[in-house]
Amino acid sequence: MSIEMTVTPAAERFMKRMVRFSGLPEGSGFRLVVSAGGCSGYNSEFSVEAQPQAGDQTVLVQGLKVFLPAESRLMLQGVTVDFADTPTQSGLTFFNPNAGSCACSSSEGSSAKAPGVASVSLGSIKVGGRPHAH
Repeated sequence: MSIEMTVTPAAERFMKRMVRFSGLPEGSGFRLVVSAGGCSGYNSEFSVEAQPQAGDQTVLVQGLKVFLPAESRLMLQGVTVDFADTPTQSGLTFFNPNAGSCACSSSEGSSAKAPGVASVSLGSIKVGGRPHAH
């Protein structure tokens, strides 16, 4: 099954930078694990791996290998992957144009996100299955 997802130039640069500075051999890839959960509908974590794990599909994004396990392929179908670096968030974000708005509420109402948008923090980075040292 081919996956129809969009990776913005900012997300592509971030992924390539993570692979380049991982210390792993040339040809390594960016493994993205996305699962259902959280208010926005997405939980995700990523790592840099020398090769795909069993069951992963390799998707080429402008020459970058992105390793996607089966559950990630299902979750990312039709989704735009972006990278945000703002004072309030830094990491990958996911926009699903088919998702409904978030049903969560906050007493202040100041933390509302756009419908179907999720982010992953830079703190969840792993290199070769180990947490990434900052």
